[in-house]
Amino acid sequence: MAVRLPGPARRYRPGLAGLAVAITAGTALVTLPQAGPPPAEPAPPPAGVEQEWPRAVRRDLPARLADGTAYSPVWFLDPATSIGTAPSPDGRHLRLLRRSADGVVRQLRRLPESGSPQYAGFTGSGTVVAWAETTTGPDGRGRTELWTVEPGSDRPARRVSTDGGDVLFFNSRHDLVIDSGRLHWVAAAPGTAPATEVRSVPLAGGRVAVRTEPGAWTLSAWPWLVSAATGGTGPVRLRHLVDGTEHTVPAGPEELLSCGPVWCRALVPVGAGAGRLDLFRPDGRDRHRVAGGDTHAALVDVAVRDRFEVLLRTDPAGAPGGGSQLRLYDVTRRRTLVVADGVDLVLCRGDVLWWSGGGREATGWHTLDLRTLT
Repeated sequence: MAVRLPGPARRYRPGLAGLAVAITAGTALVTLPQAGPPPAEPAPPPAGVEQEWPRAVRRDLPARLADGTAYSPVWFLDPATSIGTAPSPDGRHLRLLRRSADGVVRQLRRLPESGSPQYAGFTGSGTVVAWAETTTGPDGRGRTELWTVEPGSDRPARRVSTDGGDVLFFNSRHDLVIDSGRLHWVAAAPGTAPATEVRSVPLAGGRVAVRTEPGAWTLSAWPWLVSAATGGTGPVRLRHLVDGTEHTVPAGPEELLSCGPVWCRALVPVGAGAGRLDLFRPDGRDRHRVAGGDTHAALVDVAVRDRFEVLLRTDPAGAPGGGSQLRLYDVTRRRTLVVADGVDLVLCRGDVLWWSGGGREATGWHTLDLRTLT
């Protein structure tokens, strides 16, 4: 579901089988019953990530800062160093902070809570991290600005544009994209006909370029757009912004599709019961089952790093601490592996997967560097 960040005028926030064997003895015909095959043994539980990748890098960090405020990571510079948000101790501001592996915190930005602030759309390239800031004025009108920072330096964050437009974010790793020295995003175009503005601005700041595409679209891996109906019934369209190539991915009856330029995900209903989750190429090749029953996709994005489908198994038997079981399906090896039990919120940006444990009031954050799964 799209989250429309506030633009100048509005805000809008997936048995026995009978088998007769006839034998003849002399002139008598005797029918002997034969038992069917024994019931299948339960499938063994998936192996853990460390069993497959002994050098996998994981880290744990507290959910609270030294000042007692709750900390929520929004971007990881490495598995132990993050950018995240936390209220000020007096509750009057929402802070954006850089938190080092040793717990040292540096404030990057802060916004008054009276303006219903949000920091969203985090992305990075090289030494630069970019995001959108949204606030609401006393008149109820929203404002979106784009900011960057070099978190490895002592230089302050820099505003690169106040012209965000009616920004559309989908809680995707591609809500903001950096390419060729520019920051890209999409916004709803004005007017009654469905149209999407593809906007960009130099990372150094400057004039915003606007390109209007008919229809409803969201950004995917640059330079691809994906029709905003992704995740709903019906076909999905992929459009290349540079050469104009467009490809339509057909959907089967009642299938729910989500796509990127490399992989598509299909949620396939199965009668009145739980459905199944398939992955396949946008041209229809290599379709195979990934999960089903009580296991579902944990992220909007399909197959992060073009390899790992992030899954949640709800209420697995024996999972300690409640919550769900976090799993990774490795497309390359066609294996499903367990990451953690007792999982609540799951996020992935850049090359780091992270999750919370402890229920609504997170007691800790945990990370896995996907680059180390080799």
